[in-house]
Amino acid sequence: RIIKAVVKTFKYFFGLRFEVKGLENFEVEGPAIIVSNHQSMLDMMGLMEVLPDDCVQVGKKELMYAGTVGLVIYLGGVIFINRKSTTSAKMVMAEVAKTMATDNVKVWVYPEGTRNCTGDLLPFKKGAFHVAVQAQVPVIPVVYSSFTTFYNPKKNLFTSGKIKVEVLPPIETKGLTSDDVSDLTDRCFRIMRETLFRLSGRPS
Repeated sequence: RIIKAVVKTFKYFFGLRFEVKGLENFEVEGPAIIVSNHQSMLDMMGLMEVLPDDCVQVGKKELMYAGTVGLVIYLGGVIFINRKSTTSAKMVMAEVAKTMATDNVKVWVYPEGTRNCTGDLLPFKKGAFHVAVQAQVPVIPVVYSSFTTFYNPKKNLFTSGKIKVEVLPPIETKGLTSDDVSDLTDRCFRIMRETLFRLSGRPS
């Protein structure tokens, strides 16, 4: 909670405003998988605006060595995945499923697998959806509006701006099997992409 409070103050230095909708959709009993789009390290500030108390994140191992950001993420209780190792990633996701059930927590995952500030979504990796189906827990999509109007890392563009964050209704997985994982992944992708375009004011 201390980390959360500290990171939330960063938005004032960066001139960012957050408009959040749908927080009531986090109010599901028990564990859940939360999936969101991932554009830059600015996501961390948006994350702290909405992060439920009973939630841990999954992130790539390289972030551990990202200076102050890495320290903040480490202290925030992130579960790290070595994405270069398929075996390691599968083992960690299996551990995530176990932790989720044992500790009764929600797990936050970025299904694109890497940062993407193009104003669109990259194809989703299926690991999070496999875990959701395996554990029979709901998937809660979270969408940030595009940062492209005020942030462009290639052009070193950064100005103040407003970020819209919307928590969408949970998608149930009860009764689904491994055969349904692809359809579940595609459904989440479509819903989140439509929401991204709507929040960003661009036609779908």
